[in-house]
Amino acid sequence: MLFRTVLLYFLAVLPSLPAVAHEYDLGALHIGHPYSRPTPPGASVGAVYLSIANRGKTQDSLVRASTPRAQATELHSMSMDGNIMRMRQVPAVMAAAGATVKLEPGGLHLMLTGLKQPLKTGERFPLTLHFEKAGQITVEIVVQDTVPAGDHAGHEGHGAAKK
Repeated sequence: MLFRTVLLYFLAVLPSLPAVAHEYDLGALHIGHPYSRPTPPGASVGAVYLSIANRGKTQDSLVRASTPRAQATELHSMSMDGNIMRMRQVPAVMAAAGATVKLEPGGLHLMLTGLKQPLKTGERFPLTLHFEKAGQITVEIVVQDTVPAGDHAGHEGHGAAKK
Protein backbone atom coordinates (compact mmCIF):
# COMPACT_ATOMS: atom_id res chain seq x y z
CA MET A 1 0.00 0.00 0.00
CA LEU A 2 2.82 2.44 0.85
CA PHE A 3 4.55 1.65 -2.46
CA ARG A 4 1.36 2.38 -4.38
CA THR A 5 0.86 5.70 -2.54
CA VAL A 6 4.45 6.78 -3.22
CA LEU A 7 4.16 5.73 -6.88
CA LEU A 8 0.92 7.69 -7.35
CA TYR A 9 2.48 10.74 -5.70
CA PHE A 10 5.55 10.52 -7.96
CA LEU A 11 3.38 10.23 -11.07
CA ALA A 12 1.31 13.24 -9.97
CA VAL A 13 4.37 15.42 -9.27
CA LEU A 14 6.45 14.35 -12.29
CA PRO A 15 4.87 16.74 -14.83
CA SER A 16 5.64 19.76 -12.62
CA LEU A 17 9.34 18.96 -12.25
CA PRO A 18 11.78 21.01 -14.34
CA ALA A 19 13.10 19.41 -17.49
CA VAL A 20 15.99 17.10 -16.70
CA ALA A 21 18.92 16.54 -18.98
CA HIS A 22 18.31 14.09 -21.76
CA GLU A 23 21.03 12.71 -23.98
CA TYR A 24 21.45 10.72 -27.17
CA ASP A 25 24.26 8.76 -28.80
CA LEU A 26 24.89 8.24 -32.51
CA GLY A 27 28.09 6.32 -33.08
CA ALA A 28 30.90 8.38 -31.54
CA LEU A 29 28.67 11.44 -31.20
CA HIS A 30 26.95 12.32 -27.94
CA ILE A 31 24.10 14.86 -28.15
CA GLY A 32 23.39 16.56 -24.84
CA HIS A 33 20.19 18.20 -23.59
CA PRO A 34 18.47 19.53 -26.73
CA TYR A 35 16.10 22.30 -25.70
CA SER A 36 14.27 25.40 -26.86
CA ARG A 37 12.81 28.40 -25.12
CA PRO A 38 9.12 29.40 -25.30
CA THR A 39 8.20 31.91 -27.98
CA PRO A 40 5.71 34.76 -27.70
CA PRO A 41 2.30 34.39 -29.37
CA GLY A 42 2.56 35.04 -33.09
CA ALA A 43 6.33 34.51 -33.25
CA SER A 44 7.44 32.87 -36.48
CA VAL A 45 10.96 31.97 -35.34
CA GLY A 46 12.51 30.03 -32.48
CA ALA A 47 15.86 28.48 -31.66
CA VAL A 48 17.16 25.09 -30.52
CA TYR A 49 20.26 24.53 -28.42
CA LEU A 50 22.25 21.39 -27.62
CA SER A 51 25.78 20.09 -27.31
CA ILE A 52 27.60 17.65 -29.57
CA ALA A 53 30.52 15.75 -28.06
CA ASN A 54 32.60 13.90 -30.64
CA ARG A 55 34.19 11.00 -28.79
CA GLY A 56 35.65 9.59 -31.99
CA LYS A 57 38.97 10.01 -33.76
CA THR A 58 37.65 11.78 -36.85
CA GLN A 59 35.81 15.05 -37.36
CA ASP A 60 32.10 15.01 -38.19
CA SER A 61 29.73 17.83 -39.05
CA LEU A 62 26.09 18.62 -38.44
CA VAL A 63 24.95 19.51 -41.95
CA ARG A 64 21.19 19.79 -41.60
CA ALA A 65 18.25 19.52 -39.20
CA SER A 66 14.49 19.29 -39.61
CA THR A 67 11.35 19.28 -37.51
CA PRO A 68 7.64 19.12 -38.27
CA ARG A 69 7.16 22.18 -35.98
CA ALA A 70 8.73 24.60 -38.49
CA GLN A 71 8.87 25.17 -42.23
CA ALA A 72 12.67 25.25 -42.13
CA THR A 73 15.54 24.66 -39.74
CA GLU A 74 18.78 26.50 -40.40
CA LEU A 75 22.23 26.32 -38.83
CA HIS A 76 23.15 29.80 -37.56
CA SER A 77 25.98 31.62 -35.86
CA MET A 78 25.57 34.79 -33.86
CA SER A 79 28.21 37.33 -32.97
CA MET A 80 28.43 40.90 -31.81
CA ASP A 81 29.97 43.49 -34.15
CA GLY A 82 30.34 46.49 -31.88
CA ASN A 83 26.79 47.07 -30.63
CA ILE A 84 25.20 45.16 -33.51
CA MET A 85 24.14 41.54 -33.25
CA ARG A 86 24.98 39.69 -36.48
CA MET A 87 23.30 36.42 -37.36
CA ARG A 88 24.47 34.33 -40.27
CA GLN A 89 23.44 31.00 -41.71
CA VAL A 90 26.35 28.55 -41.78
CA PRO A 91 26.67 25.50 -44.05
CA ALA A 92 27.63 23.10 -41.24
CA VAL A 93 28.63 22.88 -37.59
CA MET A 94 31.93 21.04 -37.21
CA ALA A 95 32.40 18.62 -34.33
CA ALA A 96 36.16 18.09 -34.09
CA ALA A 97 37.47 14.72 -32.95
CA GLY A 98 37.70 14.56 -29.18
CA ALA A 99 35.97 17.91 -28.71
CA THR A 100 32.56 19.27 -27.76
CA VAL A 101 30.73 21.98 -29.67
CA LYS A 102 27.89 23.81 -27.94
CA LEU A 103 24.93 25.28 -29.73
CA GLU A 104 23.90 27.82 -27.13
CA PRO A 105 22.30 31.21 -26.73
CA GLY A 106 24.60 33.92 -28.06
CA GLY A 107 26.49 31.62 -30.43
CA LEU A 108 25.82 28.72 -32.74
CA HIS A 109 22.19 27.59 -32.74
CA LEU A 110 19.50 25.94 -34.85
CA MET A 111 17.05 28.54 -36.12
CA LEU A 112 13.46 27.38 -36.57
CA THR A 113 11.74 29.53 -39.19
CA GLY A 114 8.10 29.48 -40.12
CA LEU A 115 6.93 28.04 -36.80
CA LYS A 116 3.55 26.39 -37.26
CA GLN A 117 2.57 27.40 -33.72
CA PRO A 118 4.32 29.09 -30.78
CA LEU A 119 6.62 26.99 -28.61
CA LYS A 120 5.12 26.65 -25.13
CA THR A 121 6.80 25.69 -21.88
CA GLY A 122 6.51 21.98 -21.18
CA GLU A 123 6.02 20.96 -24.80
CA ARG A 124 8.26 18.45 -26.51
CA PHE A 125 8.79 17.99 -30.21
CA PRO A 126 11.00 15.88 -32.49
CA LEU A 127 14.04 17.24 -34.32
CA THR A 128 16.08 15.17 -36.75
CA LEU A 129 19.80 15.94 -36.90
CA HIS A 130 21.74 14.97 -40.04
CA PHE A 131 25.49 14.44 -39.71
CA GLU A 132 27.95 14.14 -42.57
CA LYS A 133 29.46 10.83 -41.37
CA ALA A 134 27.40 9.46 -38.48
CA GLY A 135 24.06 9.69 -40.30
CA GLN A 136 20.88 10.92 -38.69
CA ILE A 137 19.17 10.76 -35.34
CA THR A 138 15.85 12.10 -34.08
CA VAL A 139 16.00 13.77 -30.67
CA GLU A 140 13.29 15.22 -28.47
CA ILE A 141 13.38 18.96 -27.88
CA VAL A 142 12.11 20.16 -24.50
CA VAL A 143 10.64 23.67 -24.40
CA GLN A 144 11.66 25.15 -21.06
CA ASP A 145 11.65 28.53 -19.33
CA THR A 146 14.90 28.00 -17.50
CA VAL A 147 18.28 28.08 -19.19
CA PRO A 148 20.44 25.05 -18.31
CA ALA A 149 23.53 25.73 -16.21
CA GLY A 150 26.37 27.03 -18.34
CA ASP A 151 24.13 28.77 -20.90
CA HIS A 152 23.63 32.52 -21.05
CA ALA A 153 20.62 34.80 -20.84
CA GLY A 154 19.29 37.29 -23.41
CA HIS A 155 18.86 36.54 -27.21
CA GLU A 156 15.12 37.19 -26.85
CA GLY A 157 14.67 37.70 -30.59
CA HIS A 158 14.81 33.96 -31.07
CA GLY A 159 12.94 32.80 -28.03
CA ALA A 160 16.19 32.14 -26.24
CA ALA A 161 19.09 33.88 -24.61
CA LYS A 162 22.17 35.86 -25.66
CA LYS A 163 25.62 36.08 -24.12
